[in-house]
Amino acid sequence: MRERVAIVTGAGGGFGKGIAAVLAARGAKVVVADIREGAANDVADEIVRSGGQATAVAVDVTLGQSVKAMVECARNAYGGLDILVNNAGTTHKNQHMLDVGENEFDRVYAVNVKSIYLATIHAVPELRKSKSGVIVNIASAAGVRPRPGLTWYAGSKAAAISITRSMALELAPDRIRVCAVNPVMGETGLIGEFLPGEDTAETRTKVLAGIPLGRFATPTDIANAVAFLASEQASMITGVALVVDGGRCV
Repeated sequence: MRERVAIVTGAGGGFGKGIAAVLAARGAKVVVADIREGAANDVADEIVRSGGQATAVAVDVTLGQSVKAMVECARNAYGGLDILVNNAGTTHKNQHMLDVGENEFDRVYAVNVKSIYLATIHAVPELRKSKSGVIVNIASAAGVRPRPGLTWYAGSKAAAISITRSMALELAPDRIRVCAVNPVMGETGLIGEFLPGEDTAETRTKVLAGIPLGRFATPTDIANAVAFLASEQASMITGVALVVDGGRCV
């Protein structure tokens, strides 16, 4: 992975921050992209202080011109693009499906689904030049095994998984591999939205009872999965959705 150029969206915190850090530690030049410019700068600075290579860019993954500028940032800073990690994501609050408003629904699908479309449209021309490009979409175990209260979120992640498989077939002639990672609920800033109720020890215990390994996913768990799928060791792997869920979907 040394000297490969990677974009990670939603890299200002949570899973994205972990992914950016691990890719950089393995030698990639990382574009840390996030809607929060300050958070992106902080993560890029941390990577540089640790001896890695990174640059930050502010991006709204739901706007085509913003995504185009993000890809141009990678090309201008590092000469091209080899790896795209579509990590930026959001959810609606855990609640009955009929209580989710239209604006909230639109926001979830714009961030979780439209963003993949926009990033693909603008990044594939650069990934084609790589001759060994990789796209990794961060989906969710909820896209495989949904739970009540997160219906529309689960649907958006199921769409991401299906899109991943279709993209893998269509981009294979360009030698671009496309995979997904399906995390279980993780220790990120969104955990309060995912939990079925208040964020209390009791609520967490109930949720953890459904995860055989008995813990939430960490950013490092997801980052290691992404790093593998983006590496040469996975050069014959495309179209898969790697479940990182502690056994929840078994």
